[in-house]
Amino acid sequence: MRSQALVPAAIADLPWRMLALVTFITGFGLVVLYSAAGGKLMPWALPQAVRFCIFLGLAVAISRVRTDRIKHIAFPAYGIVLFLLVLVEALGFVGKGAQRWLSLGFMNLQPSELMKPVIILALARFFDLLPVAELRKWNAVWPAAAMLGVPAALILVQPDLGTAMMVVMGGIVMMFLAGLPLRLFLGGIAFVAVAGPVAFSFLHEYQRNRVLIFMNPESDPRGAGYHIAQSQIAIGSGGIFGKGFLKGTQSHLQYLPEGHTDFIFATMAEEWGLIGGLAIIIAYAFVIKWGIGVALEAKDRFSRLAAAGLITTIFFYVAINLMMVMGLAPVVGIPLPLVSYGGSAMLTVMLCLGILMGIDRQNRTRGRGLRG
Repeated sequence: MRSQALVPAAIADLPWRMLALVTFITGFGLVVLYSAAGGKLMPWALPQAVRFCIFLGLAVAISRVRTDRIKHIAFPAYGIVLFLLVLVEALGFVGKGAQRWLSLGFMNLQPSELMKPVIILALARFFDLLPVAELRKWNAVWPAAAMLGVPAALILVQPDLGTAMMVVMGGIVMMFLAGLPLRLFLGGIAFVAVAGPVAFSFLHEYQRNRVLIFMNPESDPRGAGYHIAQSQIAIGSGGIFGKGFLKGTQSHLQYLPEGHTDFIFATMAEEWGLIGGLAIIIAYAFVIKWGIGVALEAKDRFSRLAAAGLITTIFFYVAINLMMVMGLAPVVGIPLPLVSYGGSAMLTVMLCLGILMGIDRQNRTRGRGLRG
């Protein structure tokens, strides 16, 4: 009892097992970034470590915010991020052929990343306000579709197909969880099947190439298929136990493009092998399992929808990136959360975890209240 009294309740209530897993994932990523830089803390490992400490503090602070307050700022937050997406078109700078970022000095902010959790909160708020009897009416569909379609269109013109896909997928999951009629989703699948070839013709040339190369990577191994080919070589050459720390050749000899960002899992697998890859996948799986538990235990509709949507967003990050680097999905530029170098994706994930921790704290507080 005395030892518990020495620990503030705000600290004791944190989900320490989940935070330990998150710290392990990030720490492993820092080791890989250190190796990818040739055994140097700069330019990747040290800035990434500083960001993680700052964003972890932010996540803990968000976890202390009552869910009711999160609920009431969902629509204003959506409006602010939507404004930032418009601002990107006017003031954003161009990098690697795309205009996606706003310079904040200490980091480059990618507003499209922030839209991933914000669209979840906004739709959760919308369906929370909507009477259950309205779910099977058109009034439940067109506002949600508009809320989802406008930011997705703004992200597509940047262009950023991968992020737009994640925003749309997150929104569709929210509509499904909210209880919209199944026929709408079946109709949507049929529409995509028919309109897909037409939409394909409107993609940028490099985006079309990514889809075509995904279907047949060997058709252009030195051109559009180079990323996938080198990634598969790096993963395969690691074997069971890997080549050893600082001994990877694909990344150190610059054969593997983006070995510190989108393809960091390939860099990791080359040096740490199947064992290292499985370790980080299992860690992600336990974080996702914790998030699902938070959603299942939520006591109100908004918390339940928000928690389910936010943990699904993290799942999409992990699943799409791993499928991408293994050649099981087109290269769409989705980073591996907490591992790939970059601030915007880490900020997004930590925002998701912060809100989830807040819902988890609310669940346990209410549980203790009922038992009392």
